[in-house]
Amino acid sequence: MVSGAIGGFLDVALNFNTQAMLDDNLLDQFFKIGWKMVMLGDETWLKLFPGLFIRHDGVSSFFVKDTVQVDQNVSRHLGHELNKDDWDFLILHYLGLDHVGHIGGRNSALMAPKLSEMDDVVKMIHMSSILNQKNDQGQTLLVVVSDHGMTESGNHGGSSYEETDSLALFIGLNNDISDYSSSTHNIIYQVDIAPTLALLFGVPIPKNNVGVLIAEIFGYLADDQQLKALELNSWQLLRLLQAQMPGLSCRNYLCDGFSDDQESKITKCSGSMGKMFCCLYTNAALLQNSWMSKEFPRSKSREDYSSAVTAYYEFLRTASEWLSRSATDKPVSLLTLGIAAMLLSCLILLSLLFNMCKEVYIREKYLFDLESAMQTWYLDETFVLGVILILIVSMISSSMVEEEQYIWHFVASTLNLLLLRKAIQCPPCGGAQGLHTLSKEQNKISCFRLSSIFVVLVSGRILRGWHQGGVNWTNLPDISKWLEQSGTDNVKSIQLVSCLLLMTLSLYVLFLLGSNKKFVLAIGFSFLMSGLLVLQHVTKHWDGMFASSSYSTTTLVQIIYATLGASTFGTVIALPWLVPFSISEMCSNQDLYMSTSAPNEVQNKSLMAKLRDSLYIVGWTYISCWCILQLLLQQTINSMPILLLLVQIFASMLYFSYSALHHKPWVEVAAFYFLGMAGHFALGNSNSLATIDVAGAFIGISSHSTVLSGILMFMITYASPMLFILSMVMYISVKETSYLPSPFSSDSTQLLKIMLGFPCLVPLGLNSILLTAYTIILLLMRNHLFVWSVFSPKYIYVCTTTVCVYVGVSVVSTTVTYTYLVLGFRRKMQGELSHQQ
Repeated sequence: MVSGAIGGFLDVALNFNTQAMLDDNLLDQFFKIGWKMVMLGDETWLKLFPGLFIRHDGVSSFFVKDTVQVDQNVSRHLGHELNKDDWDFLILHYLGLDHVGHIGGRNSALMAPKLSEMDDVVKMIHMSSILNQKNDQGQTLLVVVSDHGMTESGNHGGSSYEETDSLALFIGLNNDISDYSSSTHNIIYQVDIAPTLALLFGVPIPKNNVGVLIAEIFGYLADDQQLKALELNSWQLLRLLQAQMPGLSCRNYLCDGFSDDQESKITKCSGSMGKMFCCLYTNAALLQNSWMSKEFPRSKSREDYSSAVTAYYEFLRTASEWLSRSATDKPVSLLTLGIAAMLLSCLILLSLLFNMCKEVYIREKYLFDLESAMQTWYLDETFVLGVILILIVSMISSSMVEEEQYIWHFVASTLNLLLLRKAIQCPPCGGAQGLHTLSKEQNKISCFRLSSIFVVLVSGRILRGWHQGGVNWTNLPDISKWLEQSGTDNVKSIQLVSCLLLMTLSLYVLFLLGSNKKFVLAIGFSFLMSGLLVLQHVTKHWDGMFASSSYSTTTLVQIIYATLGASTFGTVIALPWLVPFSISEMCSNQDLYMSTSAPNEVQNKSLMAKLRDSLYIVGWTYISCWCILQLLLQQTINSMPILLLLVQIFASMLYFSYSALHHKPWVEVAAFYFLGMAGHFALGNSNSLATIDVAGAFIGISSHSTVLSGILMFMITYASPMLFILSMVMYISVKETSYLPSPFSSDSTQLLKIMLGFPCLVPLGLNSILLTAYTIILLLMRNHLFVWSVFSPKYIYVCTTTVCVYVGVSVVSTTVTYTYLVLGFRRKMQGELSHQQ
């Protein structure tokens, strides 16, 4: 609005750390002619234009929980400023309306009062004497503008009509009142504001401006003045075109153009872009010169005047569109170098994964001949590889990018159906007899497998219908809309029930390991305390639509953060040192896990059991604490989906623990990855920046902090993918281990490598393939119509997903390695003590 230039896409991220604007802009031009300026509101103005304001009072624009003080801080100065006459330019940036949208959406109960408050502000300015006084410097102009609209949920950042529909109202012009109704529905671009204000106030148009002056604003000027304004705007855009196209020169057109018979030289413009720009500009200049040279009164020559105006606008719009597109050009050679580095990284990860497959398949001894083993492909394995191709192909279509949630729900449900089919066909112990001949225990195991995969499918179907995600079909009915329409009390009741069920399931799965152990009881108590604190937070705000930002509420949330953090880190660090290591205790507790296979040597099994014991508890601690945290951070309507994601994890663990070696490990890890991505969209996320929950990023924060808010925003957005990656710690503990090397033997590094191999390499490999493929597609689509509205936001999500995967894998690998080393150290110390005795 102040420079008329097109911002870069990364400005979305740079807004969190705003730097001084170096481009030519209106405020610098006003400052150069001696204007005194005052700013009240968003402190971003102070960061963009330091030292330009004689008075200012800034507030943080990112602390969205504040909907009252952030506007009162502006309005309290307004009456005082309106009575002063020492300023020339007053900026009032109100943030409350935007914050109300982020917290409660367009239909928030706070929306109508806030709009009325803004009406009162405009009325106060309009009724003040400042708009009615005239002096030697002219009349005062009031401009009311909004920088964006909002979706039904109150967010913005996408390209939908609701998000890009904003206001521009000019009050105080000398236009005829009869023209008011005809000029209220015209569409302009935000970049058009800069040249319009510059020409109105007689300052140079910012040199990087690509906007076109707003015709209706200049309706009160004389005809020759309006043409002069169009000429200045055209001249500025022509200079910008020449900077973008160094070989462009219209000198010959201009020198040959002005003659006595000027109208005869008007030509139809075609050819290259450079020639067309020169032709359009020359035609407009010729028509203006022809009108100006008329000897009879110009007011009677309306046709010539209209032709000149039309010619100027044809040049201005054509030049503006071309400059807007060219402003986003990027160096292809540099991008190609980056893609080459991505391809190299992807190939390294895939080669590591392939070598891991070969090594594990040899150890599992499916067949004596490795080549025959590699040629045995089952339907689930083929489907997982086919999914990669499906995802890559879908990235080419802008519509599929916008509605990506359908692909992940299809992939997750189809793979689980294939696993269900395999569970029905294959007996749990690998025998050749059918289900009717299985022993009683085998029937029980088979029932567990079928039931668990059925639970995953049913939970996935409910999650699929919870949010009608994406971009184009968000207006269709879904479970969340139905619940919200039924009343706030119903939503709160579901949140309460979800909290109670989640706590119950967390304690039940933890105590499967044995409730007689002190450390298990201590961890269970920490789960209970954290859950009860979340319940207290939920019930405390039962009657209010929005959580209060009071000191007591913020303190309670911070206590919850501290409790969950202490429980998680305390368990990870202390547990491997607290697991009992007596041989008698270990030998008496050999069947703690859901897996039915057993190692050959009792002592090795006992040592492996200690490692698996620790990873089981630590893994479930990660899962439970993460879910409890999400109950606090997520929107109220998402409490049930969080519970369903936890149910899916537990059911999947049951299924894969009883599956022994029926599935290849990389297929099982891929199934978790697919469920995590499907859950990501089930929580209401999409590939539009408008679905990011900004309000949740300030829960428990008393004042704005870019780092803390950014971390919370990341945790809310990637709740599901991170949850399923963290579950890999528990997955390692419940899986078949008969093919692994003996623990803490001379081949101990092999044990660690094989345990971590698939849980770490499969997510990294899948993500690397998708990241590299989409980067290539984005480079090919750089000139696509929807490159900024569809493909670029998706690329931000792809890159952030990469961060999520690497953080999750780092946590998993660090946890398993630390637990393994501590237990190895304790085993070594115990052996030395035994030798000394």
